[in-house]
Amino acid sequence: MQENKEKDLEELVGDAKEYVNTRLEYTRLYLIERGSKMFADVVTNAAVAICFLLAFLFGTFTLALFLSDVLGSYTRGFGCVALIYLLLALIVYFAKEKYIEKAIINFTIRRYFNKLADKEEEDEEKI
Repeated sequence: MQENKEKDLEELVGDAKEYVNTRLEYTRLYLIERGSKMFADVVTNAAVAICFLLAFLFGTFTLALFLSDVLGSYTRGFGCVALIYLLLALIVYFAKEKYIEKAIINFTIRRYFNKLADKEEEDEEKI
């Protein structure tokens, strides 16, 4: 009877060690997966941002050269584009607290919770 209890206790300890090791392995793999997803997200967002920046710059030069042709002077064309950006900067400066910051905060929170919900759905599908 005593031997059975010792064997049961040894099996229980062995099962507990196996459970802890399995849990550690799961946590390690989960962290690797999350890190990989975050890295992929950063890389793709950076690529999209670079493409938008290049499109914006080339669009700006195109507009400046077009206005230069219309106005007959490079100085006037590029000056008009500079004034456009100055006006945009002023609009953003005065509207940032009321509209822009709130929109960015709401977008970020929504994106975070959507990713959290997607992750929970993935976990439920795995079970």
